[in-house]
Amino acid sequence: MSQNSLIPELQEYRRQIETIKQEAESLLNGLTEPQFNWRPGQGRWSIAECFEHLNMTARLYLPIIHNTINEARERGMMSRGPFKYGLLGNWFVRTIEPPPKLKFKALRRFIPPHDRPLLEVWPGFMVFQDRFIELIDRANGVDLVRVKIQIPATKLIKLSLGQGIGFVTAHERRHVWQATLVKNDPNFPT
Repeated sequence: MSQNSLIPELQEYRRQIETIKQEAESLLNGLTEPQFNWRPGQGRWSIAECFEHLNMTARLYLPIIHNTINEARERGMMSRGPFKYGLLGNWFVRTIEPPPKLKFKALRRFIPPHDRPLLEVWPGFMVFQDRFIELIDRANGVDLVRVKIQIPATKLIKLSLGQGIGFVTAHERRHVWQATLVKNDPNFPT
């Protein structure tokens, strides 16, 4: 699908994912395995852990978004907007943006293993980004407010599809930012 045929909100999400891909490539290009898995301190994640965490969440979120879009299309829940979202969902998405205003401890099922190989994590991350772009394209025309998505991290929160897509992009920016901090640490191995 041509990016120009997307509604403006989805064009922006697509642009954000393309930027995340570029930032990740710039950050990861040329790293050695020890650099990729270096931790800046006790209880802090390595670059590898930041990206594997994103891969772990993508494995859960992307099928949910895919199924939600398909069900909405089958039920005829379509609209070209404009879309106005609820305050609580908007607040929730904003709390994920970097730099974090609130810190959240990752749930056990989202805690990445240590010492992951660069040539396994990085390509997986890029594949997930391409899949997410495909889902953004597929969401075009779906009612981004009325269609709801269950957040796997908690059964307490359902977001509109538009906010769910915004949540995923904010979450990715947060952990790419976190990985950048690791690389910029004065003790980062050369």
